[in-house]
Amino acid sequence: MFARHFLAILLSGSLVLAAAPAGFADQTSQPTNQTTIANAKQTPEQLQQLVAPIALYPDELVAEVLAAATYPTQVVEADRWLQDNKNLQGKQLADAVNKQPWDSSVKALTEFPSVLANVVKNLSWTSSLGDAYMNQQKDVMDAVQVMRQRAEAAGNLKSNSQEKVQKKRKTVIIEPANPEVVYVPAYDPWIVYGAPLGVWPGWYWYPGLYVATPGISFGFGFGVGFFSGYGWGWHHWGFDWGHRKIVFNHNTYISHRNRFVNRSNVYRGRTAARGRSFARSTRSAGTRGFASSHAALGHSQHSSSPRAFGGTSHAAMAGSHSFGGRSSFGGFHGGGGFHGGGGRR
Repeated sequence: MFARHFLAILLSGSLVLAAAPAGFADQTSQPTNQTTIANAKQTPEQLQQLVAPIALYPDELVAEVLAAATYPTQVVEADRWLQDNKNLQGKQLADAVNKQPWDSSVKALTEFPSVLANVVKNLSWTSSLGDAYMNQQKDVMDAVQVMRQRAEAAGNLKSNSQEKVQKKRKTVIIEPANPEVVYVPAYDPWIVYGAPLGVWPGWYWYPGLYVATPGISFGFGFGVGFFSGYGWGWHHWGFDWGHRKIVFNHNTYISHRNRFVNRSNVYRGRTAARGRSFARSTRSAGTRGFASSHAALGHSQHSSSPRAFGGTSHAAMAGSHSFGGRSSFGGFHGGGGFHGGGGRR
């Protein structure tokens, strides 16, 4: 096991060296047209490393994380809100979440607080994931499928009492074994796929979501009844794998964030103003390091990226700063709600 982790770290260092020239290029050039933006695409290998921590989640959960990653400010706000409202459970929690101004994907992640907390703690990775989804949607979906196929070939992805794994042609589909109870798989994203992957710089190993073995384990399940009764809850998300699209309420999901980020200073509309406002709020809340390192996700700051595998201020911040969150394995088996449409394959 030590040898595997050492190899993973060694691979990560190789990616750092390989990506360094590109990272320096990003710092010295400003994209002025679509051609420059297109040239900044991430490689399949970089995208595979990027999606590794979530590729083995159920389809609906992967869809929620990818969509929510395009709203890094909101996921931080939602995580802090959950911490401040730990007394809310079940229907009361779902009702309160429904009133919040967040994107539907961010609201959906509040049902899985450990996943949300991990997204926040690894904000460098989250920002990169959101950028990749916005810029290379089809390539990101392809990367998810490649990693699932690798995990399957390694003998670590198979149907069990918690989830159902199906293969339709070359597409690997993962669904809860019981449609009313969702289990979040715990695994080491750098060794579960067979040959070790390079570890994301500054990666934070969130308790309960990762295990120090090549396989996959599961804790308690989350009942989705209360949350599925809202238009943003479970059963409303999924994939159209044929067209490589996220499906939300029977339609293609479109992120409405006010910026198009491609690891550059491309920030538009109200995002920069919201970023400055968020910087003030996080500083007052005791997250001064986050606000200053990340420049509030929108003010004269490069969005972190796998291209800059050498580690940015984002990566250092993500590894060193901590945001709390509730455990992944304390979910309730709630009932009720209705099975609204989107995301069925």
